[in-house]
Amino acid sequence: MGGLPGGVAAARARRWPGRRQRGRGGGPGGGVARAAVAARGRVPVGGGEEARVIRVVASDLDGTLLRGDLTVSERTRAAIHEARRAGVTFVAVTGRPPRSVRSLNERLGLEGIAICANGALVYDLDSDTVQDQTPLAAEVALRIVRGLREAAPGVAFAWEDTDGFSCEPTWGRDPLTPERAGFGDPLALIHTPLLKVLARHPDLDFDELAERARQIAGGEAVVTWSTRQVVEVSAAGVTKAFALERVCARLGVAPAEVVAIGDMPNDLTMLAWAGRSIAVANADREVLAAVDEVTASNEDDGVAMVLERLLASRDGSRAAGAARHIQGG
Repeated sequence: MGGLPGGVAAARARRWPGRRQRGRGGGPGGGVARAAVAARGRVPVGGGEEARVIRVVASDLDGTLLRGDLTVSERTRAAIHEARRAGVTFVAVTGRPPRSVRSLNERLGLEGIAICANGALVYDLDSDTVQDQTPLAAEVALRIVRGLREAAPGVAFAWEDTDGFSCEPTWGRDPLTPERAGFGDPLALIHTPLLKVLARHPDLDFDELAERARQIAGGEAVVTWSTRQVVEVSAAGVTKAFALERVCARLGVAPAEVVAIGDMPNDLTMLAWAGRSIAVANADREVLAAVDEVTASNEDDGVAMVLERLLASRDGSRAAGAARHIQGG
């Protein structure tokens, strides 16, 4: 994985009372991300002084904000709305491309900024425009395709660019394949920079496929995944943390003022960079082992609980401040 912004000292991880420490896996960026994301000895979000400085909440979509049926509850909608009213910037951070986020947005009513394609692109939902992108060079993508075909015969490829989704015929059609997709050999069709390359194999163990992809990519690309079905390859240095750091820099927001919520290894860099890291209860075990705390699952409004707690603490802090002011005359 690309290097993490800054250097955060490792310490003991915080989690729900009574939650047993989970084993640590070997996912993308695991070692560096775990060390950087380990808890900083602070109270949970919504507790103490920390609640007053949170200015950005960055949340993954699939498996985190979204339920299994790709919807959100009215409680979650209301929590996001109230957070925005209170001045908190809510940023959706996803492996999905803009076309998919646009489709979701018609049902979810998200606003503002979405970080797409694992950090390769920053998309303004309100104006339907791309603000920033860091694509994978065509020649690097082609080298990875050739290398992985040799290292893992039978591998199938798909790829995303700003125009849409394309795949080779062996990719097949499934929920991961849009209705409007281009079909053909990537070696013949890839001529311009891509948001990411996708690879999967019908027989090879997923971890083995990911490891072979990492070896081939070397320092020219980042290999990660948001589901243990598809390996995702982005430009060197491109991660969710990479894009979130750039978005926050434009907003004048420091890492300590950011809460990040996620569930899968492609969220680890973002969780490491943010001042506070939270996993939903259904998260991958490596993510659960790395975060500062754990909220409820995506099916049980885990993101809404974080936002509600943050806002309640802010209100409590304001009330306490007003009381001290009155007492002081």
